[in-house]
Parts: sequence; structure tokens; C-alpha cells
Amino acid sequence: MSFFEFIKKFNRFFFIIGGFAVVFMMLLTVADTILRYFKRPIVGTYELVGLSAAVVLGFSIPYTTSLKGHITVDFFTMKFKPKTKKFWLVITRILGLFLFAFMGYEMFVMATDLKNSGEVSPTLQLPFYPIAYGIGVCLFFQVITLIVDTIMAIKGEEK
Repeated sequence: MSFFEFIKKFNRFFFIIGGFAVVFMMLLTVADTILRYFKRPIVGTYELVGLSAAVVLGFSIPYTTSLKGHITVDFFTMKFKPKTKKFWLVITRILGLFLFAFMGYEMFVMATDLKNSGEVSPTLQLPFYPIAYGIGVCLFFQVITLIVDTIMAIKGEEK
């Protein structure tokens, strides 16, 4: 098993967690809508859906990158020669690598601040920091995925 496949398995695990969060959001929203009809709404639905949305977004980024599932805009590079295209591919991957490393670091800083301050959601009193730490971990896996993707682009391999 290559290192890329190993990382892809971790990314898939995070993606599955994000998938469960989508299903949870859907079921919770449907149940809340039905129960509102009977004047018994679910308390904290708005908070739970918001926290779940953060999980969905943060946890799906690395796997989508490993599948090359993000939208790319080739308008700028489609007229370039293959070597020039490769150069810009590597440059954009490196820039993305630094961006996601910075975001991951800042997410850990924010999570630590949330933990130290004891900040919780207003209705259900759920702490925010576990989700922030989870997204930070996923952002660092995104960095690893971009490193592998950059190395493969330099070697001329496509997965």
C-alpha cells in the first residue's frame, strides 16, 4: 500500500464521519419539522445543525482533494504547454499547502481558546472545542494530502 493510499484511507474515515453528520442533520431537521406540527419542537435543533454543518464541511475537504473532486478552473492554463501547466499545478498546490497549514494551526489555537474559556452553545451547553480540534486535524490531513499530490504532480503521476 502506497503512502497516498494510506492517507486516502484516513481521509475516507473523516469523510464517513462527515456523511454521518449529513444524515444526522437531515433526520433531525425532518423530526423537528414533524414535531413542530404537534407543537413539540426539538430543543437545540439550530445549534446541532450548525455544529453538524461544521463537521460536514471540515471533515470532507481532505477526501475530496484526494479524489480530485474540487472544481478547477482551467481557463487560465488551458492554452499553456504541458510543462507550464505542471509548473502552475505545483505552485497552486504549494500555496494551498501553506494556506491549509495556517488554517489548521489557527483552528488548534481557536480550539484551545474555546476550551480554556469554557465557551459552550447557548441552548444545549455543548462545548465547541471538540469540533474545532476535529476540523484542525482534518486541515492537517489536507496538508498531507496536498504534499502527496504535489509530489505526484512533480513526478508526473496521476491518481
